[in-house]
Amino acid sequence: MAILKSDITNEEYKSYYDLYLSRVISSTELFEALHQEQELVDLYECLPSQKHEFRYAEAKWTPKQILQHLIDTERIFVNRALRFAREDFTVLPGYDENDYAENCFSNKRTIDNLLQEFKAVRNSTILLYKSFDEQVLKNIGQASGGPFSVRVIPFILCGHQKHHIHIIKERYLKA
Repeated sequence: MAILKSDITNEEYKSYYDLYLSRVISSTELFEALHQEQELVDLYECLPSQKHEFRYAEAKWTPKQILQHLIDTERIFVNRALRFAREDFTVLPGYDENDYAENCFSNKRTIDNLLQEFKAVRNSTILLYKSFDEQVLKNIGQASGGPFSVRVIPFILCGHQKHHIHIIKERYLKA
């Protein structure tokens, strides 16, 4: 049975994530959400090199930092999914994405290297999710002060990626 975004209930996540989930079409299937990395890859492959380390305002992240942020967030969220899938329901803390972005050294890396890492992380996520059965996907744990089901995480990751694609197009490429 395919898990659709429309199957997700409000009890499976904090309302904070509505912004990201709203960017995912209701009929999107879980693995379809995980396979939407190409739009991001294409955007970064076409991004002019003078924009790689551009900040549209003081204290805003560069496109390289945004890409590393997407990688870091996926690792953190998938770790949550793994723990909840394995029935480790330890309450997990949040993380400060600004601290991560400022301490990731992404501006010293190439876009190609960052994209290679992004693709590897996403492939690992897909393989992990292929190992989960329908019951495990319904497991819910607590992280960042609210609930997360194992099955909501791919949709949040997809919407989060779409959110940052929108930001890059609007604030970096039009600047």
